[in-house]
Amino acid sequence: MDITKLVRSNILELKPYSSARDEFSGGASIFLDANESPYPTQYNRYPDPHQRKLKQRIGQLKKVNENQIFLGNGSDEAIDLLIRAFCEPGQDEIVIPQPTYGMYSVSASINNVITRAVTLTSDFDIDIHKTLAALSSNTKLLFLCSPNNPSGNLLNYEKVIELIEKIDGLVVIDEAYIDFTSSSGFVPLLNKYTNLVILQTLSKAWGLAGLRLGMCFANVEIISILNKIKPPYNISVASQLIAEERLNDEEGKDSRVREIINQRDRLASELIKLKSVERVFPSDANFLLVRIKNAKEAYITLLERGIVVRDRSTVLLCDDCLRISVGTPVENQKLLKELSQL
Repeated sequence: MDITKLVRSNILELKPYSSARDEFSGGASIFLDANESPYPTQYNRYPDPHQRKLKQRIGQLKKVNENQIFLGNGSDEAIDLLIRAFCEPGQDEIVIPQPTYGMYSVSASINNVITRAVTLTSDFDIDIHKTLAALSSNTKLLFLCSPNNPSGNLLNYEKVIELIEKIDGLVVIDEAYIDFTSSSGFVPLLNKYTNLVILQTLSKAWGLAGLRLGMCFANVEIISILNKIKPPYNISVASQLIAEERLNDEEGKDSRVREIINQRDRLASELIKLKSVERVFPSDANFLLVRIKNAKEAYITLLERGIVVRDRSTVLLCDDCLRISVGTPVENQKLLKELSQL
């Protein structure tokens, strides 16, 4: 697939902003080029606009080339940039199986891009026939979330492959929760499919939600387009340093992930025993979707008792459902106690 044919013409012709750190990235003893403060405060210098050291470490972890990595201010920045780069406002379209993460649709609306919603099956998997039928000559992006949010399940692997091979646009797979599964996800297929884009994050398994650092993996052409239109210094010095430090503790991350998975499974088995709980949906993420009698009332009662969950009862296919993040053992026990008293 010729990626340049998918990119908006004005983006192809765009001359990107050249920052001081783009024009000089070597070593020096005196920096008088970027209008920074000369007095050291730890953060008085602009960050590396290409996050080279951090990408090197991520490349080692994910087994991808550094030039296949884009880092954003959360995955939301990558979502927005993909839409801005590839979708002509008022003309091009995005296909989004629902229910799923809401920012795909929000970013599309902000950029005045048409969205076509396709309902997932009753068990929150891809309806391949409806999805293929929704594609048109104007479809530039297909967003898939796997494991899906709010349902927590991995999407069918073969169905995803079929969509990648049949679509004439990009397939963006959001793998924010992939660390909580036994699946290797779709990163290993990057070099096979030029139209494949994968989003991951440091917010969940790595425990850095407050840092706002998302990872986007794709072929070199797509990554170069995203780098072309991103703000010059989108990842701060502090974010890069903290992320580098945390990524060196892979063993600690893996230990926390194992504990969350154990707690998820225990929580699921205990929740289904409660009289008010009608169904606990299978989850490959760090949360559970739970169908409960009078979900809205249960949500308010839990809130009054100091426990915040997510009321998803108005979301498509999620009638009377709460989305419950897996907490610490003490927090999960408190939740079960309060729910048992409803």
